[in-house]
Amino acid sequence: MQLAVNIAVLASIYALISCGYVLIYRVSRVLSLAHGELMMLGAYGLYATASLFSGQPLVAVAAALALSLLVGVLVYVALMWRMTGESVLAAVLATIALGILLRGAMILMFGTQTRHPLEELGWTNASIEVGDDARISGVGLALVLATTVCYGLLFAFLRMTRWGIRMRAAGQNPLLAAQRGIGLHVIYALAWGLATLTGGLAGMLIASDAGLESTMVVIGLKAFPAALVGGLDSLAGALLGSLVIATAEVLMVYYVDPLLSDVVPFFILLAMLVVRPWGFFGSREELDRV
Repeated sequence: MQLAVNIAVLASIYALISCGYVLIYRVSRVLSLAHGELMMLGAYGLYATASLFSGQPLVAVAAALALSLLVGVLVYVALMWRMTGESVLAAVLATIALGILLRGAMILMFGTQTRHPLEELGWTNASIEVGDDARISGVGLALVLATTVCYGLLFAFLRMTRWGIRMRAAGQNPLLAAQRGIGLHVIYALAWGLATLTGGLAGMLIASDAGLESTMVVIGLKAFPAALVGGLDSLAGALLGSLVIATAEVLMVYYVDPLLSDVVPFFILLAMLVVRPWGFFGSREELDRV
């Protein structure tokens, strides 16, 4: 039972992060390799707002989430907007450069010591019994619930709202969407904002559970194989890919060697690229050369 709980929590972490990769790629066909740094920036944002709004934890969390959304929009407006119409390689390299700059800036501002946003908020991470022989932390449970809610809202948004339908149209045929009066830059900015919001939320929860440090960016990098295994343009694929990666990683920790856990996601990624490069639910025609 404890094994299943650990898989569920790790799969939730990867799913919440990888949906950001999918949102940006699905709408603008750009691989955002700065997503791990943006996730970590969201966690540092929570630490900052928790200190700023001392004694008002809900206000601090709301402010941190709003800040993550705003950062995503600003990244597109300030940088990625200029990449529209350029080669895909130029856009990817821009995200790599952005990630390096963000990582350096966060180290300069906050240092390298471990921070604990949950303590700043004044909350405790209680241990909750699951069945007779398993336990889950309060933040771990929040991760599972947050992932479920986020995916439910994203599916509903993309299928049932005007802006969601516009995002899908822009991703499928941007030229036709623009000719029909859809503002592509607004759609792309919204996609970056939502992706950074979900990534930032993941970072906040991870930092609340395990502490906040500069190595958190590795978790964001490990979520990328989950997105690609499932299919870079499929939210359902991101869920399945996250479950596959998390299951393999937890089993490796339990039955083989914990030191190999960081290798597992990328081994599965290589195997998937050989067998099915477009992922479980990805579009074969567009992802053949990923």
